[in-house]
Amino acid sequence: MTALTLSTAGAATLRADALVVGVAKGAGSSSGHLVLAPGAEAVDKAFDGKLATVLETLGATGAEGELTKLPAPSGLKAPVVIAVGLGPVPAEADAYDAEALRRAAGTAARALTGAKKAGFALPTGSIEDAAAVAEGALLGAYAFTAYQGGENKLAPKDAKSGKSAKNSGPKPPLAEVALLGGKPRDKAFKAAAERAAAVAEEINRARDLINTPPNDLYPESFAAVATAAGKEHGIKVQVLDEKALVKGGFGGLLGVGQGSTHGPRLVRLAYTHPKAEKTLALVGKGITYDSGGISLKPAGHNETMKCDMSGAAAVFAAVVSAARLGLRVNVTGWLALAENMPSGNATRPGDVLRMYSGKTVEVLNTDAEGRLVLADALTRASEEKPDAIVDVATLTGAMVLALGNRTFGVMANDDAFRTSIHEIAEEVGEASWPMPLPADLRKGMDSPTADIANMGERMGGGLVAGLFLKEFVGEGIAWAHLDIAGPAFHEGAPYGYTPKGGTGSAVRTLVRLAERTADGDLG
Repeated sequence: MTALTLSTAGAATLRADALVVGVAKGAGSSSGHLVLAPGAEAVDKAFDGKLATVLETLGATGAEGELTKLPAPSGLKAPVVIAVGLGPVPAEADAYDAEALRRAAGTAARALTGAKKAGFALPTGSIEDAAAVAEGALLGAYAFTAYQGGENKLAPKDAKSGKSAKNSGPKPPLAEVALLGGKPRDKAFKAAAERAAAVAEEINRARDLINTPPNDLYPESFAAVATAAGKEHGIKVQVLDEKALVKGGFGGLLGVGQGSTHGPRLVRLAYTHPKAEKTLALVGKGITYDSGGISLKPAGHNETMKCDMSGAAAVFAAVVSAARLGLRVNVTGWLALAENMPSGNATRPGDVLRMYSGKTVEVLNTDAEGRLVLADALTRASEEKPDAIVDVATLTGAMVLALGNRTFGVMANDDAFRTSIHEIAEEVGEASWPMPLPADLRKGMDSPTADIANMGERMGGGLVAGLFLKEFVGEGIAWAHLDIAGPAFHEGAPYGYTPKGGTGSAVRTLVRLAERTADGDLG
């Protein structure tokens, strides 16, 4: 895990492998001229005040995501300077957007793979700016290498040691982020940096879970990870195994999981604070692998289905973050874990499941399984009468078609709560969009056999799924549904602080919601 330090040294005297500065695109010409961002002053002085000129000569424009490396002059202890683009210069010279800082820091951190230490001399004039830089750098430094490198058993053994040669494997991520220009002795500044580090660490843990192959991450092993984290951070963890689920009547979880040799689990994580006045329940879809079941997914759609537990990973990370931050709010996380596989025991299209709520559901498509496990968890969470429930799920391909790969949809049974979630997501730099729950789409789920079907009209499928979930939320409880099917797993090239693979989408939104709830502002 990359370490974060608050350096008291100046950029000129810091001993590190590289110094990172920010540059922005000005508006002085048709193409825009280069502007150095606050924090780069000492580095510019070492270049005799000509850093911007040198960078422009090398083709730098200050565009977001652009990165330029150059050797450092003799006035700096670090051998390399990295200039990263921040996009257009803001109207107020020192008012850079937090997300732009976050992405710039992430871009630089990704470029520093293999380095031991780097000084980040990006704008840190405010506590918010410093937190954004710290968070972006720590998220950008992430790498999933658990299955790379190691001993090559096919290679000839070393004559002296008797061991086989090791694969070189990938370079490790940047080992240390040194934050420059802040106020390391200021309590508020230090607290913001510690918060950024804790949340980033839990997001990266969620990414690890999402990236872990399904032969190693299945309901029982995921539950074991949650149990261990609970012991470490003082979180009460309860795991319902197959016998307990049968006894409790959790027909949705059992129906989805019965086709797999790995049985389902329902995990309850409870963080409590002695002075808490509000309780927030978080529910996560945890399909550790989704083949589609009997309604098998077509070729080309199975390869990344280890990521179908991203919602549960987000909920897990958010609960642990709340505990690490000591938030004055009770946060309960529900991980609905199952593996959706086809077999002689699998649920068939046309089967009817009796859910934990007592309602019956006709399963028309076994690949619409996420809503079934969430329904049981939502009902169970509602029994505890929390002040609000938020569920998170990679639920529908329809949401990806509607909003693309970087934006999650927000639905709710309360307009004000939906707006609040959307605003929180924007505040922390997660792209989201409020979506409706049209009442006319509910009729499409009417079943002649059961209380409701798990499928409805094809058009508006993401909204239909939301309407299905709404049926299982307790009366009078504010509820929101985050469909993170688009941003949960990134298959393209890394950008900013977003890696290839699991992203940890929605964790920052959930943590900020918990913080607001602790402050009495639930929305």
